[in-house]
Amino acid sequence: MIVPDWPAPSRVKSLMTTREGGVSHAPWASFNLGDHVGDDLAHVAANRAHLRQGLPSEPGWLKQVHSASVVETGADVPQADASFTRQTGTVSVVLTADCLPVLFCDRAGSVVAAAHAGWRGLADGVLESTVAAMKVPPAGILAWMGAAIGPQAFEVGDEVRQVFVAQHPQAAAAFVAHAPGKWLADIYLLARIRLQGLGVKAVYGGGRCTFTESERFFSYRRDGVTGRMAALIWLE
Repeated sequence: MIVPDWPAPSRVKSLMTTREGGVSHAPWASFNLGDHVGDDLAHVAANRAHLRQGLPSEPGWLKQVHSASVVETGADVPQADASFTRQTGTVSVVLTADCLPVLFCDRAGSVVAAAHAGWRGLADGVLESTVAAMKVPPAGILAWMGAAIGPQAFEVGDEVRQVFVAQHPQAAAAFVAHAPGKWLADIYLLARIRLQGLGVKAVYGGGRCTFTESERFFSYRRDGVTGRMAALIWLE
């Protein structure tokens, strides 16, 4: 497990899993938490049960679709890419395997949220939607960026760069020319630009690479068929 290094209030608890420590077999070895990637569902259930031992409740799993939809964390499995809660012991969670997981809390420890930000969701405003759903002043929000594909591995086309630069001209700094019509994108910097534009200045984490750190993380770009890690947050 990765324990986020950020100055969150003491009642805010958070973590991100890695690929290590589970029962799934290759290519999902070993701590796969995704039940939609072709893995034996009994293995997924065993991995989720192991994770559940350290949590106050069953995580509020989402059906993620690379959208900007945000829901309040609940008992069902809604189609959304972010969730928030003000309830003690309710666990918000997102699954990733290259996309950027972002965890949020406010300085008062009154609300937490988790967002799944692939480039599509990021461009469509999933972080903006999450911050809006928290209903607290952005200046009082802290964000932590979990492990995602790094800027040396995330190749995108001209169309992706154009979308981000059209929305925020400063996003041009997050793209380095790589080949004709291809760019290496820094998803961490793209997220920081959008959060800072909202007034969220306290942004932590980043710096890992799911693609290159193959022993530690799942990577869809690297392997195609692979597992999923979870980023979780709750109020104690």
